[in-house]
Amino acid sequence: MGNLLYAIFPNERFVDLNLYQYGWEQTDPGHMFGPNARNHYLFHYIISGTGTLMYSDSKGQNKTVLIRSGQGFLLSPKQVTTYWADQEHPWEYTWVEFDGTRASEALELAGLNEDAPVYKSSSRELSKQMADEMLYIVHHSDAGVLNQIGHLYLFMDLLAQSSVSRKLLVRNGMREFYIKEAMVYVEQNFQNDITVEDIAANCKLNRTYFSSIFKDSTGKTPQAFLIEYRMMKAQQLLRGTELSIADIGNAVGYPNQLNFSRTFKNHVGKSPREWRSDNKIVDKNK
Repeated sequence: MGNLLYAIFPNERFVDLNLYQYGWEQTDPGHMFGPNARNHYLFHYIISGTGTLMYSDSKGQNKTVLIRSGQGFLLSPKQVTTYWADQEHPWEYTWVEFDGTRASEALELAGLNEDAPVYKSSSRELSKQMADEMLYIVHHSDAGVLNQIGHLYLFMDLLAQSSVSRKLLVRNGMREFYIKEAMVYVEQNFQNDITVEDIAANCKLNRTYFSSIFKDSTGKTPQAFLIEYRMMKAQQLLRGTELSIADIGNAVGYPNQLNFSRTFKNHVGKSPREWRSDNKIVDKNK
């Protein structure tokens, strides 16, 4: 039987980049996981051994690729994947599951997405540093949340720096300014009945042009960003408060409870009540 280290990150208050779970495993020969779809990004780095990844790309086509030591693979949210270790040389790997409003942007820098999920290193030294950051997180599950989030940022930076597919993004200064303005507006007004038109108007831009530059810069539409931000806030409230589902929906901009519950389930795969039951923080002092 393979050896395994695994932990769940106990905090979901980091909106830009958040850690969900992480681990290390020396797999058994032929060990298989899937087919399955994740709610967040999950990155595996192969320390040793060989195995196979089968994934469905954005066009719904199934693809199969061999993954060796020194490489890695990204599983994107909602993407159906299956992966298994070689019978003769099974994988030893480490992984981190993460997400956030800046996650797709960071992965874009590394040139990784659901159509190009395989990580190959351009620098053995940098990829080793990246693996060390992942293993630090795994072996320091009792560290403070800021400590672990800090190492998650270091991992993301090294992932981008070391990737063969690294993209050097040259951005227009004004575009970057508008994107930051839009994000700040969402952070300050997500609880209100705001629309993409409101966000664009706050930036003093035409909606069509604003939507275009926002998606080009972040990899997602303004509407998707707004929903994602609201759902992250909803998860914080579901996990850390006793507020009713209706009150939480209202607090994140959904006065209609049915609309909130439907949107939440579409986003995370579970109803707010089910998600709270699985993730509620237990007060050990009670």
